[in-house]
Amino acid sequence: MRLFVAVTPPPDALDELRSATAAMRAAHPQLRWTRPDQWHLTLTFLGEVGDEARADLSGRLGRTATRHPPMRLALHGAGRFGDRVLWTRVTGDLVALRGLAASVRAASTRAGIDVEDRPYRPHLTLARGREGADLRPVVDALAGFTGRSWTAGELHLVHSRLGAGPERTSRYAPLASWPLTGS
Repeated sequence: MRLFVAVTPPPDALDELRSATAAMRAAHPQLRWTRPDQWHLTLTFLGEVGDEARADLSGRLGRTATRHPPMRLALHGAGRFGDRVLWTRVTGDLVALRGLAASVRAASTRAGIDVEDRPYRPHLTLARGREGADLRPVVDALAGFTGRSWTAGELHLVHSRLGAGPERTSRYAPLASWPLTGS
């Protein structure tokens, strides 16, 4: 199973972002916009994970969630990774969010899953462009977006099925969720 671990903003925060990006979606149809019903903050991408490792990981993620408290976050502005990925940044308690991401990576490694070892950059992916796409106008147009603060209170293990969604997009299905209950 192809998996990732994520935190999901609440519906009202996603509605704000959907409203803020509506004009951009219409003005830039050449971009492959992510579906709002699948917006999330990836903490760790795991790739293909076997059943045994998944079972071990689930227990480890449950314990991880008990060591991390809920955190206040918000979505704000926009940025890009080169000409390929348009995103909105995450603000708020980033120390706690980075700590959670590090704990998730550690739990994954202990479960025998190879994960990328690179700095965690909190963001929510909005769209992808083809090589050479100029994302700067969209970044500039969304620069003033400031979403309301919300509480991230759950950790999710998510199954990603490539090409199984509408118009051959990915389909995401949560497999398990754990409340963040640390103090």
